[in-house]
Formats: sequence, structure tokens, C-alpha cells
Amino acid sequence: MKTVTRAQLAETIYAEVGLSRNESTVLLETVLERIAARLEGGESVKISGFGTFSVRQKGRRIGRNPKTGDEVPILPRRVLVFRPSHAMRARVNGRIPDVDAGDDA
Repeated sequence: MKTVTRAQLAETIYAEVGLSRNESTVLLETVLERIAARLEGGESVKISGFGTFSVRQKGRRIGRNPKTGDEVPILPRRVLVFRPSHAMRARVNGRIPDVDAGDDA
């Protein structure tokens, strides 16, 4: 399985949009920074046809150390959750999404 990097995304923006390489990198970094800032502030970020990023609060719970079996408290924390849109799920599964269904995320 291949991983897409920031550099590859910036290069794709450069090739597809026609901005300079520097402008493409700045655009990508600006978009990613704005998404991260919204998530950091506890907001959800919905990208139509792609999915929704949101932050969920997990409560305190008791876990176990797998080596020793001892109980260990797991502190409350916030976790990032991604929920793909129906259209994205269909693409990943090799099906063409129904454009008229109006499903954004």
C-alpha cells in the first residue's frame, strides 16, 4: 500500500492547477493548517464528497498492561475521527456513486 506525501500533493496541485511550485506548496499548507486549527478548536470539518473529520472526547477508563495483566488507568483524551462520505466509500469499493443521491458526507 502506497502513502501519499505532502510533497506529492503539492506537486499534483502544481501540475493540475497551474500555480507555481511555491504557490502550490503554500496553498496546500494553508488548507491543512486551517483544517487542523478547526479540529484543534473542537469543530468538525466536512469536505463534500470526501468525508467529515471530527474530534471525539473519550472518557477515563481502566485498561490492562498486556505484558503483566495489571490494571492501568487510561486518562480522558480527545481523538480524531474520520467518517467517509457514501460517495468516497463507493469509490474505495470500486462502485460509481449515485450523483443524484445528494450525499455529501
